[in-house]
Amino acid sequence: MNCLQSWPEPIVRVQALSESGIKSIPERYIKPSLQRPNSVKHGDRHFDDSQINIPLVDLQSIYSNDESVRNETLSCISNACRDWGFFQVVNHGVSPELMKQTREMWREFFNLPLELKQEYANSPTTYEGYGSRLGVEKGAKLDWSDYFFLHFMPHSLRNPNKWPALPPSCRELVAEYGENLVKLCGVLMKVLSINLGLQEDQFQNAFGGEEIGACLRVNFYPKCPQPDLTLGLSSHSDPGGMTLLLPDENVAGLQVRRGDNWITVKPVPNAFIVNIGDQIQVLSNAIYKSVEHRVIVNSEKDRVSLAFFYNPKSDLLIEPMKEFVTSNRPALYPPMTYDEYRLYIRTKGPCGKAQVESLTSSP
Repeated sequence: MNCLQSWPEPIVRVQALSESGIKSIPERYIKPSLQRPNSVKHGDRHFDDSQINIPLVDLQSIYSNDESVRNETLSCISNACRDWGFFQVVNHGVSPELMKQTREMWREFFNLPLELKQEYANSPTTYEGYGSRLGVEKGAKLDWSDYFFLHFMPHSLRNPNKWPALPPSCRELVAEYGENLVKLCGVLMKVLSINLGLQEDQFQNAFGGEEIGACLRVNFYPKCPQPDLTLGLSSHSDPGGMTLLLPDENVAGLQVRRGDNWITVKPVPNAFIVNIGDQIQVLSNAIYKSVEHRVIVNSEKDRVSLAFFYNPKSDLLIEPMKEFVTSNRPALYPPMTYDEYRLYIRTKGPCGKAQVESLTSSP
């Protein structure tokens, strides 16, 4: 992959900015007026999302002895993938204690002295490590967040020595957490396959079978003195296959686009938030669609969330599966490897759905 070897400008840690006691945020973080959290372009200025949430699925029900319960659960997931691109899942098989321990361990990491975190400072070559920006365009507007990014799969890219040595439990917890989430993603891939009328392993095989990619991005959103002027993460759809997000249990921040409005996701205790990425949109020929989302920030509290990305083998050509291509619905996207695809966001940063929409072929 052709990518810059270093950042175009000195990196500023957002957490350090926040803790310095500033009353106004630097110009680099102020979004254009139409991208700010409270802006209204086409949406309803008086829209109230307090009673709206993304669908909730009890995953244990897919194993029910009652066929009607199984079918209802499969249908709920199918409708969520078509209508929302997002859903929350409970009773998913991952220990709530492991979820809590892993999230709190990462909170401890971000509260370590800056010089210890700087040992893991990343570069745009692989993004792996401690970072504070996406994209390498000089002078670009920045998001109000820091993060830690690491590779989990394939095994050839997994290097625990690049994972933090502190807190002491970090490497062991990341390994256990990652293995659990790879297993959960495998279950969800079977569900998506079945719901699209495929054999249960077809989606997984289209991703490369056991040779998938997986990585973890731990997001830290510091308190912000002017949360109405910026975003923790700008609007984007995820470039990969599927994302499992472990949100902060105390502070909401994720917003999902619903038509012309933004819905703030209300996290359910011990749930993962699942969302469809661009690669599944491509494979399904846009039957399932990735959906724009963004993160708002808070003036009172820091937030920590863990995004686990489950992706195709990076050098495998991804294109609409033949089952979803007909004379009436030709292939909407050209073949492209995930390595080629993700170079866009790594270069330009988050840009709504500009990337996947730019690939759409005219029927």
